[in-house]
Amino acid sequence: MNNKGKSYYLIPYYLWIALFVVAPVLLIIYYSLFDLDGHLTLNNYLNFFTPVYLKMTLNSFWYAFLITVFSLLIAYPAAYLLTRTKHKQLWLLLIILPTWINLLLKTYAFIGIFGTFGPVNTFLDLLGIGEQQILFTGFSFVFVSVYIFIPFMILPIYSALEELNLSLLDAARDLGASSWTTFRRVIFPLTISGVRSGCMAVFIPALSLFMITRLIAGSRVITLGTAIEQHFLVTQDWGMGSTVAVFLIAIMALFMILWGGSRKGVRHEK
Repeated sequence: MNNKGKSYYLIPYYLWIALFVVAPVLLIIYYSLFDLDGHLTLNNYLNFFTPVYLKMTLNSFWYAFLITVFSLLIAYPAAYLLTRTKHKQLWLLLIILPTWINLLLKTYAFIGIFGTFGPVNTFLDLLGIGEQQILFTGFSFVFVSVYIFIPFMILPIYSALEELNLSLLDAARDLGASSWTTFRRVIFPLTISGVRSGCMAVFIPALSLFMITRLIAGSRVITLGTAIEQHFLVTQDWGMGSTVAVFLIAIMALFMILWGGSRKGVRHEK
């Protein structure tokens, strides 16, 4: 089959990209050029650089960073232990299984768990600590987000660890390397591709969270995702909401480009 014949198979793919990726982005850019009264303006873009929105941007980056770091700290040891255990497929299924449950259902489950009369506060009360305000805090938001995203961090790291040549570990031990030196000099550098993939799989979606933020953190955590939700559903200022969305899309695209460039650099070094 010639190249022209092969290109026909790409038509559905190009149509999908055009209808569900390019067209929505162009529509968001279009709406961002209008103010609340429907007048054409660039003030929305100028307003984004005010302290209010810059603080939201910093909050988004900060919480996305925390979610990514805590997910990595839990996922890497878990993935490493997973490669050393029996019945790996069963454990992988148990890790993947929570991703099949509706996100809203899991969020409401944590509202019950962290609530005033939930099991966590009941346990704290039995310890004599007393009831604590766990919901509507930064801690509860990060905790629930890490729980939601951690499978997407474990799987790529697990895949990278599975491809690791075990003879290299034996060689490191034969040369007198300690467990920490072996991990730092051999295991982690050779699995950095899985770490990168996991971090991007967590960091990018964490930047745009709004439902978990609203239900778990309430008004204590304000990010770009919640700002977009407020503008579209509460203030009805679609222009400003679209402007925030444009910047959020641009930030995500920039991170993906930088991540792709760093991966190419690592490959060239190898």
